[in-house]
This record gives sequence, structure tokens and C-alpha cells, in this order.
Amino acid sequence: MKNRATSHGLRCMPALDGRTLVMGILNVTPDSFSDGGRFVDAERALRHAESMVTDGADIIDVGAESTRPTAQPLTADEEMARLEPILPALRSRVNVPISVDTYHSQTAEYALNHGADIINDVWGGLFDADILKVAAAYDCDYIYMHNRTEAVTAGAMETLVTETRAGIERCLKAGIAPGHLWIDPGIGFGKTYKQNLQILRRLGEYCSLGYPVLLGTSRKSVIGNTLQTVATDRLEGSLATVSAGVLKGVRAVRVHDVKETVRTCRMIEAIEHVE
Repeated sequence: MKNRATSHGLRCMPALDGRTLVMGILNVTPDSFSDGGRFVDAERALRHAESMVTDGADIIDVGAESTRPTAQPLTADEEMARLEPILPALRSRVNVPISVDTYHSQTAEYALNHGADIINDVWGGLFDADILKVAAAYDCDYIYMHNRTEAVTAGAMETLVTETRAGIERCLKAGIAPGHLWIDPGIGFGKTYKQNLQILRRLGEYCSLGYPVLLGTSRKSVIGNTLQTVATDRLEGSLATVSAGVLKGVRAVRVHDVKETVRTCRMIEAIEHVE
């Protein structure tokens, strides 16, 4: 099954230099909450990806379906149709790992056969369990994100840890190698405003679960609700949450504003690692 010409994978990125990896978001959707429609045109999307790599992105994460709460779900066929003009061309134009944001096993396999290296699953295998088998068969990096249909009434952090541990076990049982598994606390998914803040404050506990953590907070409603700003005016809040994540030990951050985030991470790391 592994017939890809290249396999970059997050594990091929520098792992011991203390850098937080920056994953640049490439939404090829008409309805994303913050940049919907901007990069539907394939050439414009490809140029934006190249620009993010120039700005320091370590990974490009391609999303064909908006995951905002009111977005219209896509079928796997619709999702693949949006990816078709992007993925092969993107592989030839950027020399960094490519991640595809999907929860459909069929889309995941298509993506891995057309230039993707990583599967980023916002449902952590709960929507389509076969996606775990695909990730295992292709021996690719798989990002498990915690998600649920509704927020818990109490003990958000404890529930997050318990359910993530169960998710890790599902991934390992499906055959995903421990060295290819990443975890994501799922800020903004199945959590209240207060619960999102509580989890951000206690990210160190999540990072202690033993797997590298990806944090995705860029322009999310927890920032908008705190600062009372629209999605396109949340840079400072996004950088604040990135800073909190880096200080707590996250390994990668998923963001829209790559250049500013890279600079923020490098500054924090310089302070943290000076002798």
C-alpha cells in the first residue's frame, strides 16, 4: 500500500533541537470560519503554501472541509474532489511534510497516495474507525485529536485525559506505531469557553501523557470571546495561546499566521534554553 514517492513525516523533522514545529493552515474551503474562500483557487492556494514555507512553516496542513460548528459536512468524494487539484502539485512545490485534515478513511488513503505524509483527524478515529487502519497500513504519522459531541458538565481536564488515553489505546490497537502517534487536546471542540481556558492553563498535564502534542488555537472562538474580536483580528490572542503552549511543552502548533508564530516560538525558546 505504501507507494508514495516520498515520505517526510513529522518524525523526519528536527526532534532534538528544542524547536516547536509550526504547522501552517491551508484551507481549500469556501466556508472556513476565518479565511473561507480565500484559497479555493488552486494556484492561489499553492502560492500561499509556498509563502508559509518561506515564512518558516515546518508542515503544511491542508483542509478541504471546514470544521466550524455550523459547517456543512462533506462526503469523502466531495472532499477528495477539493483535494485533487491541490495535493500532487503541492508535493512538487514544497519540500516540507504535508498533512491532510480529514476524518474519512477513504480521503486519508487518497491523500497518502497523492503526496500527503500525515493524517490529522479531528475525530480521533471516532467518526470512521478505518482511518486508524489506513494510518497503520501506510506507517504514516497520525494526529489524534480529542473531540466529543457535547461538553462535559464538570472535570473537563480529567475527562480530556481519560478519553485521550482511551483514544491512544484505540490507535495502538489498530496498529499505529507509538513513534508515529501525536495527540491534540482539541481546543474548541466539545468544550465550553471556560473549559478551553482551563485546559490551556493545564496543558502541562496533557503533555505528560507521553506523546508529542499538537496545539491548535489559532483565531478560535476562545480568543474571540476573551478579546471580543472577530476571527480576522485575533493575532495577539493566538500568539498568547501559542506562547502558553510552548512554555507548557507542546511539540507543534497549528496556525494561520506563520511568520508571527515562528518569531514568537523562537523568542520563547531562546529565553527558555539560554545557559
